[in-house]
Parts: sequence; structure tokens; C-alpha cells
Amino acid sequence: MSLSRSDLEAGNEQTRLLEASHSGIKLTTLSEDELQRSLDETLQQQPPNSDIWIFAYGSLIWNPLITYVERRAGIIYGWHRRFCTWMILARGTPENPGLLLGLDRGGSCRGVVYRVAAADVPSELLLIWRREMLGGVYVARWVKVFDGTQEFQAIAFVANRQHPRYAHQIPLTTTVNSIATASGKLGSCADYLMRTVEGLMAEGIKDRQLLLLRKQVLAKQQALLVSGDRFTLVPIYGQQP
Repeated sequence: MSLSRSDLEAGNEQTRLLEASHSGIKLTTLSEDELQRSLDETLQQQPPNSDIWIFAYGSLIWNPLITYVERRAGIIYGWHRRFCTWMILARGTPENPGLLLGLDRGGSCRGVVYRVAAADVPSELLLIWRREMLGGVYVARWVKVFDGTQEFQAIAFVANRQHPRYAHQIPLTTTVNSIATASGKLGSCADYLMRTVEGLMAEGIKDRQLLLLRKQVLAKQQALLVSGDRFTLVPIYGQQP
């Protein structure tokens, strides 16, 4: 299954995390009031009643769930896309955690930017905050986006290096094994990778690191399949197994 707009509107993400906490999985979450305060503080850095751009680099590309009036490709500098946050619920478990993409320091990142109309900012950005900021693994910050002809400010969700689930300098073999084998209530980590690669390629963006990682994950899955180990086999997104 995938996250849906109705999940965000109903606050089902909060419910999932609360249920996980009651099941013994230790998760720290922000309340609805804390999410709203965080959103308000972020928006104070821009003129009131203005359109807002959101920079997407992972699942927001292939599953945005928000109402927007414009979508285009863009690049930011000073941040790069990396699997740098452990997932123990959505696409992993405490016993076999998955990995989530974040923006980490250094380099550059090509992605997609969405322009949300001023009238829709209060409702649409609250949905994004419920999705991205609930667990505290991201920090919302303004970044400069270049689209080839102009530069503008957008909100990006960067990795929170102070969070306990931040994955700092993990070996490539660990990353590959986690993505190849981990799955949770929202599906497998491999599916998340495949969809992101396909979403980027649909925009004309070839992320060499993700393409190499996809190749390594598929090879790992094939090796596990041959050895008889159990895991969720995920084909390249859009193809049937």
C-alpha cells in the first residue's frame, strides 16, 4: 500500500505512530499544535499570502498528494540525496529497519519543485508537514532552486543529523542489504527506491548513485532468491514480476 491524501487529511499517520508506540516501538512525534507552529515559523520567512514552492527529491516526486498549480525540474546546491534515516515502521521494522531518503550536506541534488497557490498554502502545507515533519527526522529549511533560467526559494526537508535514527556513514553493503530486504506497513524499501528512480527518470533526471544502488539492490535480491532466503522481491517499478 502507499500513503494516501485521505490518510494525511484524517491524521492516520499520527494514529499509526501512536499504535506503534503502544506496541512497544519507541517513537517520538510532534503534536498537531507543534506541527502547526513549525509550519507557521517556516512561512514567516516569506511574504504573507504568497505562493510557496516545495522541493521534492524522493516520494514527493511520485506520490505528491498535494494540490499544486505548477511543477518543474530544478536543482539545489549544498545538499545531496542520500539514504540516511532508518525506518522502523513504514518500510521497515525494529528487527530489520529500512532506510529513508533525506537531503544531507554537500554536493547538489536534482529534483522536482511544486508551486502551491497562496490560497492553498495553509491546507496543503499542513498535509506536507503531517507527512514529512511528524517524526522529527527532517528539518524544514529554505533553499535556492535553479531551474535553468531563474532562481527562487523553496522549502526542502533536510536530514536531521541530531535525530537518533540518522544513519551516519553506514557501509554501502549495509545500505544495499537494508533496502533489498526491509519492508513495513507502507511496503518495501526496495519499492521506494525503484519508484524514486522511475519518478526521476520520468522528469529526465538520471541520478547515477541511485541507478547504481538500484542495480546493487536487484543483484542482492537475486542472490537471496537463489539462496532461498525470504524477502519481498520487487521488480523495477512499472514491470510485472
